[in-house]
Amino acid sequence: MALRANTPADMTNATPSTVNPQLHALTTDILEQVGLRVVGQHAMVERLLIALLTGGHVLLEGVPGLAKTLTVRTLAETVRTTFSRIQFTPDLLPADVIGTQVFDQATATFSVKRGPIFANIVLADEINRAPAKVQAALLEAMQEKQVTIGGTSFKLEEPFLVLATQNPIEQEGTYPLPEAQVDRFMLKLRVGYPTRDEEREIMKRMAGGEVIPVKAVADPEHLMEARRTIAGLFLDNRLVDYIVDLIHATREPAAAGLPDLVPLVEYGASPRATIALAQAARAHAYLRGRDFVSPDDVKAMAPDVLRHRVLLTYEAEAENVSSDEVIARVLSTVPAP
Repeated sequence: MALRANTPADMTNATPSTVNPQLHALTTDILEQVGLRVVGQHAMVERLLIALLTGGHVLLEGVPGLAKTLTVRTLAETVRTTFSRIQFTPDLLPADVIGTQVFDQATATFSVKRGPIFANIVLADEINRAPAKVQAALLEAMQEKQVTIGGTSFKLEEPFLVLATQNPIEQEGTYPLPEAQVDRFMLKLRVGYPTRDEEREIMKRMAGGEVIPVKAVADPEHLMEARRTIAGLFLDNRLVDYIVDLIHATREPAAAGLPDLVPLVEYGASPRATIALAQAARAHAYLRGRDFVSPDDVKAMAPDVLRHRVLLTYEAEAENVSSDEVIARVLSTVPAP
C-alpha cells in the first residue's frame, strides 16, 4: 500500500521531495559497475549502496570466498573517493588504525602521522580478529566522525563509511565485538552462497585471473546531494508509528501480542535502530525511484537493521532460535498501515 495522500499538516516532512532523475541514474550506474565484477549478491550490493547513501556503517558476515572484500573494494572504485583497507590481526595496535604522534629530533616537536582511518571508505577486514582496545579505537570514528590523537581531535572527511567483515564459523583467535560497537553498525548483512548459475558465471569471469576494470562514476558531492534528497523523502506518520511499533515489539513482545518471545529476547533494539530503520527505508524507496516510503520498504530493511540489535537469551540459543526468526515473527504480527 502506497501511503501518499496527506495534507501538509500530517506530513512528517513538511515538504515532500522529488527524486532527482540524474541522481537516481547515478546510483544505477554504480550498481552496474559493481555488477561487472561481482556476480549475484544483489541484496548485499544494494545494501552497501544504501549505507553509502545514508552515511551508515555495515558489518558483513559470511564464510571466506563470498566476494565480501571484492565487493567493498569495487564499490569504492566506482566513487572518486579515498579508500583504505585495514587487515585486523591480534597484534594490531590502536595507533595502526587511527595514527600516532611522531617526535622529530631535528625540531624537537611532535607531528601527527595519520592512520588508514583517514579515508572516505574504510574496509575493516576480519574486524573480530583484533583485540578490544583496537576495536574501541573505531568507536569514536564511527559515531562522531572524528578521531583523537594526542589530545587533539581531527574531523574525518565526508563521506565516511566503515565496511567491516567477519567470519562466522572460525572463532579461534577472534575477539567478539562488544554490543556497544555492534550497535554502531547501521546494517548487519549475512552473505550466502551464490546459485549454481551464478557460480558458473563467476568461474567464467574470474578463472582467467585478469582484473575486470570498473569506472568511477560518482563524486562525493553527488553522494552528499543524494543523502540530502533521501533525508527529505516523504515518510507518512502512520509509517512513523509502524517503525516505532516494530522497535517496541522487540523490547516488550508481550504487549505486542507475542508472549512466547518473552523468554527468548534478552534486550530489544535501541532508539538508534529506530533512526536507522527510517533512514534505510527512505534509501530503499529512493533506489526504486520513489519520493515516498511504503510499508514494503520498512519490511525489506528491518532484518538487516535489527538482526544485530535484538539480543537473545540462553534459552533461545538452546532452542536454536535466531534473531532473524524473532524479527520475522515481529514483522508478521505487528500490523502494517
